Amino acid sequence: MKRLHQHILSALYLQEGHSKTKAFLSELTVFTYKNMLSCIFPAYIFLVLALSNMLGLNFMHRYDFLFVACVLAQVALLLTGIESKREVLVIMGFHFLGIIMEVHKVNVGSWSYPEDALFKFWGVPLYSGFMYSSVGSYVCRAWDNFSLKITDWPKNRYAIPVGFAIYLNFFTNAFIQDLRWYIVLLLLIVFRKTKVHFTTNGRQRYMPLLLSFVLIGFFLWLAENIATYLGAWQYTYQHKGWQMVDLGKLSSWSLLVIVSIIIVVQLKRFFSKDVHKEGEFLEHH
Repeated sequence: MKRLHQHILSALYLQEGHSKTKAFLSELTVFTYKNMLSCIFPAYIFLVLALSNMLGLNFMHRYDFLFVACVLAQVALLLTGIESKREVLVIMGFHFLGIIMEVHKVNVGSWSYPEDALFKFWGVPLYSGFMYSSVGSYVCRAWDNFSLKITDWPKNRYAIPVGFAIYLNFFTNAFIQDLRWYIVLLLLIVFRKTKVHFTTNGRQRYMPLLLSFVLIGFFLWLAENIATYLGAWQYTYQHKGWQMVDLGKLSSWSLLVIVSIIIVVQLKRFFSKDVHKEGEFLEHH
């Protein structure tokens, strides 16, 4: 699998001496290819969502089919070496955190899963946790594929409480004031200097980490529109017919991405033997 990946990258890379236009197109192609590789698990979920929507599944409940399909995919990613045992544990952690939030959101009426299923508890089908796992999978895969490095990561005493506040607000906003915009203001302060460095066509680029949060959140919002159209879940305003997901959900997805990246970075800091100082240049090994 890795040999095939390297062969494809070698074919896409351009040697020195080409025009700026060709070099740009080559880099854009490599960037797109690496993103596609990073999206293997999310893309698979959308594929089985589409298939389950088109096929008449008389032999089992649709939500159960999705759950079994996601479990098999996770096993396949592990056996093929695309994901390591440690990464699978991290991704399953996202599944657990996602299920907890799903139970809360469904039971306060934020959205619903109207279909029957055997693997369904407190109104939440277990496959839904893989939606969150797929975000974790993307972050882990992108970290490898783009050789991600981060500079000026905030100290633990700032980063961890911010991540906790974001996750907690997903629960408390049903009972007290939604504090997301206060948290966003805090994020602008805490992560104002942080940059993410990525390598595409042998060249290292960088962007503000805050910008990456918004960009990934936007694409997740687009993906959510596709998912609700395919019947993965329904918001209350979609019960009488599909309509686009509220644009306000874009901020929710961006905040979820922030929690995901904080978790992954903190774990990589913990497991990496070469990273000891807070705020230094982080590398994945």
